[in-house]
Amino acid sequence: MPQITVDYSAVLSDGFDRPAFAKALHEEVVRTAVAKPEACKTQFRRTEDTTVGFDTEGHGVVHVTLGLLAGRTDETKATLTENVLDLLREHVKVAEGLAFHASAEVRDLDPSYAKYES
Repeated sequence: MPQITVDYSAVLSDGFDRPAFAKALHEEVVRTAVAKPEACKTQFRRTEDTTVGFDTEGHGVVHVTLGLLAGRTDETKATLTENVLDLLREHVKVAEGLAFHASAEVRDLDPSYAKYES
């Protein structure tokens, strides 16, 4: 915990500094949600095809999902979400003529969540 997934459009690949974003994101999660740095795990998933409305071109999308153990207030989750969007604005450089769509969601992990480390 936290389990973080970042889905992003392939058209953003060259302008998305993923290592720097992950480092800044982990720092933010530690600061805002009081997580341990070593517990933060982020996976990036590049999507080849993005459609917005009827457009199959001209858009770049990033969606960040943060799964945290239950117990954070709605205010903490909302603050973290807004701060993640700020970080995306800092770490994604959008090419000329490309519309950028960024979103984030913080949710509680299900009580069945378990992990294994070796």
